[in-house]
Amino acid sequence: MSDTWLDETQLAECVRADESGTFQSPIPTRMISNGEYMPAPQTKKQKQVEMRIQELSETASRKLGMDRRRFLTSTGGMAAAFLAMNEVFGRLFNVNPIEMFEPEAYAQAGAPRDLFVFDDQLHMVRGTQGAAGMALRAASQGPSSGEARNPMNPRNLRDERGDVWGVWNPALVGLPNKPENFLITQFIKDVYLDSQVNIALLSNVTASVINLNNEPPRPPRNVKEAMSGEVLTAAQTAAARNFVNEISGSTRMLAHGLLYVGRGNLEYIQQQVDEHKPDSWKGYNVSNAAKVDDDPLSPMRQWRHDDEKVAYPTFELINKLYPKLKAQKPGFNNICVHKGLSPAEPVRPEIGHPADLPKAAKDWPGLNFITYHACIQAAFFLYDALQDVKSGRLREGVPDIKWTTEYAILVRPYRNTYAELGTTWASSIVTFPTVAAHLMGQLMKFMGPDRIVFGSDSVWYGSPQWQIDAMWRFQIPEDLRKKYGYPELTEDAKRKILGLNSARLYGINPRQQFKPVPKDYEKRMTPELKRIMELPGSTADNMSRIKEQYIALGVEPSHARYGWIRR
Repeated sequence: MSDTWLDETQLAECVRADESGTFQSPIPTRMISNGEYMPAPQTKKQKQVEMRIQELSETASRKLGMDRRRFLTSTGGMAAAFLAMNEVFGRLFNVNPIEMFEPEAYAQAGAPRDLFVFDDQLHMVRGTQGAAGMALRAASQGPSSGEARNPMNPRNLRDERGDVWGVWNPALVGLPNKPENFLITQFIKDVYLDSQVNIALLSNVTASVINLNNEPPRPPRNVKEAMSGEVLTAAQTAAARNFVNEISGSTRMLAHGLLYVGRGNLEYIQQQVDEHKPDSWKGYNVSNAAKVDDDPLSPMRQWRHDDEKVAYPTFELINKLYPKLKAQKPGFNNICVHKGLSPAEPVRPEIGHPADLPKAAKDWPGLNFITYHACIQAAFFLYDALQDVKSGRLREGVPDIKWTTEYAILVRPYRNTYAELGTTWASSIVTFPTVAAHLMGQLMKFMGPDRIVFGSDSVWYGSPQWQIDAMWRFQIPEDLRKKYGYPELTEDAKRKILGLNSARLYGINPRQQFKPVPKDYEKRMTPELKRIMELPGSTADNMSRIKEQYIALGVEPSHARYGWIRR
């Protein structure tokens, strides 16, 4: 596989995917290259899936009295694709043949209307940082993003379906990948109008490096400096939460505070409590977010949960404040920390390894430690995790997936530890479904269904709905359950993971009335809110037109793929 643009000889062996006349399946069935690497020929299993989709769609479309192309754009076409994948790869998706013929049956087998969904990891950005999400969106969107290559797969490795750059969220294919996608205007549409999310927890990111006054990038020396590098400040996170809750007339959004740790950052933790009233805390071990002394010139650095001199003073303050705030902020004692999605480095908690969690969980029983991304080491493209599964290397009788398997076993005894699924679920369910099955099986086996929480890490990856639907339909294949002792992923377990566990952690009554966010939310945005969110002057004015284009594109998806395929 070449890392350069295709030469004339290679191009002679290829044809443009959108002009090839090949079968346009709802789910890609062959590798598509952006022109930077030679696409591999269609695999035997990919061919089997494609042929089976053709057979199913031909039969179903005739019975329904419509042409096959129209059928493939319907829910029946997607059901046919799920059925074909189950036949070839093993039963991974809960789908019934009747769903090819009855949209109502397809809808009924999907996420039910009464499903309570708490998405505990959602992102937006301020206007001046809009481009921050474009690489992540490109990874999930595929070649139609306009990027030259998959930004999360620099080695051009193939996923489980044989693709170097597969599509996670089909709804994004063909849409522009631009900064406006990650602003509050689009966020509200994606989360509250286009998905079943009842409660959205708006997250943020502690800045790790900054670039002030054209200086070379360096770690911030203090929180004031760090604010320049945050994609969303604590004040902006709180302002977005307050706006959504005000216009909906109910609690629809919660907000993270920024977890800058160490003695030198205690004042800022208290300031956030006083000014922004965070619902819980979000931190990054890998971020330079720990101020360990009073020297104004010393840089902040990485940190670990079990550092008694650095992390513990911060935990002590949060723990001390919690009894006073518990009635208004039941989740104030939730410590949410990004772990994993890390390049291969020495095994250190500072870059996401879970070795620091057992001591902290034991020493601070009044705090809940929610580990974002379930600590998986593989960074976005889970080829390495799939190789872990295939290697035959076991840990306590199950495939040893770095670092998630070790994490689940390490924290097993501590009831105040929770695994969060943001990005780990998104990046595995479509392109590495076998990895998804093992991940869910292991978290269920070692931690149980009461200690797993759903996060979509959207709107990096578009509306969260595709991930919700995938979770509801997903099941761990019976052969894997028998071989490794994985529990069944029942509907009861899915309800806990998708919402009820987080509801308990944040003191939310899932039976309360969740009033809708009004569709005219843009008109309700005040000039002050736009100023706080640093929105460009034209963003809100143009959003209606963007939404109309989005709806028009989504009515009948073309399933067109853009790139090169082998002749």
